[in-house]
Amino acid sequence: MVESERAHGVTVGEAAEAAGVTVRTLHHWDEIGLASPSIRTSAGHRRYTEDDLERLRRVVAYRDAGLGLDAIREIVDGGAGIAATLRDHRAHLAERIDELRRLDENLGRLSEAHERGVLLRAEEQSAVFGPEWDAGRSADAHALWGGTRQWAQFAERSASRSRQEWQALADAMSALQNELARASDRGVEPGDDDATALAEKHRELFSHFFPLTREMQVCLGRMFASDPGFAGHYNGIRPGLAEWFRRIIDESARAHGIDPDAATWR
Repeated sequence: MVESERAHGVTVGEAAEAAGVTVRTLHHWDEIGLASPSIRTSAGHRRYTEDDLERLRRVVAYRDAGLGLDAIREIVDGGAGIAATLRDHRAHLAERIDELRRLDENLGRLSEAHERGVLLRAEEQSAVFGPEWDAGRSADAHALWGGTRQWAQFAERSASRSRQEWQALADAMSALQNELARASDRGVEPGDDDATALAEKHRELFSHFFPLTREMQVCLGRMFASDPGFAGHYNGIRPGLAEWFRRIIDESARAHGIDPDAATWR
């Protein structure tokens, strides 16, 4: 553009290009009186002078720094306390950065929990769950159930669970298994009040991992008795405990109006 044309101002399109914003943005700033063109041609067209362009540059600079339009208006209109306004904005921004950092950490833990399940190092898992624990079980579980709602619920809870909380849960599960063994030794029969209470205690305790319905618990009971790993674990505590545990779960389900033979994972 030649100097004589520049002296008569520039069009809104040229001003938008110079400021690095859209024409629509300039129209909005014009409408709210934040940055308006000063010249109107005989044909009624609005044009931006050098002073207008300088104001636009300042508006864009403060907008890019994250200030709101009201704060920008106060600054470019020559309001007092510009430095204080900027300090306040930086303080607010620092708080927001801390908040975003916490959000990022939470998202990271959630993402990792969805992939790994238990967010403890292998040596921590052994310390919490016992030396026979295989940290690879989480990967196996993810491969089997990674796309289910229950895995998502498990991961969501795992993401915020500390080592101390895992330890408390592991201790509670171990104590329950010992209660099961003692009840079996006493000759408690499936369907007895004590047996039904133990089955309900197991369901409530297991629900710390994900909400466990009674039908789902029946399915778990079948797995405890039939899966070599689970059956070996329970039968290692007491011979025959895995099958006895399955039976007390079935009888507890019947006591609540559920046919265990027809139970499904729901």
